[in-house]
Amino acid sequence: MSDWKETEIGLIPKDWDAIKFEKILEIPLRNGLNKPSRVRGNGYKMINMNEIFAHNIIKDISMELVPLTEQEKKVSLLNKSDLLFARQSLVFDGAGKCSIFVGESKNICFEGHLIRARLDKKISNPLFYYYFFSSDYGKRFIRTIIEQAVVAGIRASDLKELVIPYPPKQHQDRSADVLTCLDCKIENLRRQNGTLEAIAQTLFKHWFIDFEFPNADGKPYKSSGGGMWRSAIGDIPEDWQVGKLGSIIDVRDGTHDSPKQANTGFHLITSKHLKKGGIDFNSAYLISQSDYVEINKRSRVDTYDILLSMIGTVGLLYFVFDEDIKFAIKNIGLFKTSKNIEYAEFIYLLLDSDYGKSYFRSRLAGTTQSYITLGSLREMLVILPNLKTIKEFKILVQPIFNKYHLNNQQIQTLTKTRDALLPKLMSGQLRVNG
Repeated sequence: MSDWKETEIGLIPKDWDAIKFEKILEIPLRNGLNKPSRVRGNGYKMINMNEIFAHNIIKDISMELVPLTEQEKKVSLLNKSDLLFARQSLVFDGAGKCSIFVGESKNICFEGHLIRARLDKKISNPLFYYYFFSSDYGKRFIRTIIEQAVVAGIRASDLKELVIPYPPKQHQDRSADVLTCLDCKIENLRRQNGTLEAIAQTLFKHWFIDFEFPNADGKPYKSSGGGMWRSAIGDIPEDWQVGKLGSIIDVRDGTHDSPKQANTGFHLITSKHLKKGGIDFNSAYLISQSDYVEINKRSRVDTYDILLSMIGTVGLLYFVFDEDIKFAIKNIGLFKTSKNIEYAEFIYLLLDSDYGKSYFRSRLAGTTQSYITLGSLREMLVILPNLKTIKEFKILVQPIFNKYHLNNQQIQTLTKTRDALLPKLMSGQLRVNG
């Protein structure tokens, strides 16, 4: 403990200080602009609450446009590395949520529900403090200034007075470099997966929408004069059929029960835990082994099965690769392609295609919260290509799925590494050597 000292914010390293946030600002904190909806649609990009909660690191993405006066331009346009804090949130932990703007554009402003913090780069590293306020360690500081009324919120007047750790600039820079390097690798892998998804969908469309799969001579089927017949869902190749999705594979759903939370055991995954590209195990609770066994009598998840969110954000998909599945499901559609694995990639891409998404939208039920029924999933009309075509398509796209999976595994590993380093670097428990 000799290398630490006691301060008003607790123990910090001896060479660190505890200072008010305003001491590292280049200019005072500022709230954004309030623009009525009737004037929006043209002008300058505006970062709003949607962008803050959707993106931790904000670049030159698509945003709503608003007109600005000359005076508003002077005070509300963002600079690269500005921090943005959510002033309000419907949930307590959302108040004070921090994002950083790293775009190159000089013509982006921010709305009134946000607070801008422009740090003095000579004495502080904005990326370090973005990571600080995004870490569990830093969020503890933000929670001390959250006020809970109808909604949770923070005020700029309280944020500027917030006492925070102030490490030497060298530690800030090195920590930010390490964490940024990890985030860049994660982002690159996610971009690769986006490209892989696009390639797989392009191939699916070419084969099963445009019907230009290779014929017996290796030429595009339809444009080479391949025979077609009029089916219930349009013209399809003459030796193909149309049927219900439930006739190809077993379509089930997860448990309808609500087993008790356990201290150890297996994760219970619901629709809200399905995310694009993976499953959020961190926010899912554990259930006992006996509950896990009981649920699996109805809906055991196996490798090559497909999961689909049935309530809330309907239509999120997950292709199961893991060889040893150790979770149970609730409010999730389960497509048992593991019993007919030749169709696994075909079914996944069909569900993820424009046709699949359109079908889900047309079958949504519910007023307070959208959902789709198990019957609607089973009744979905789909094309049924001959097995020869399905097997040839599987050979073509399986390497794409495998690469996507390997990238996902790397993303999970890098994310765990980053999340383990983050609190240690922010609190001074870990130092980065130069």
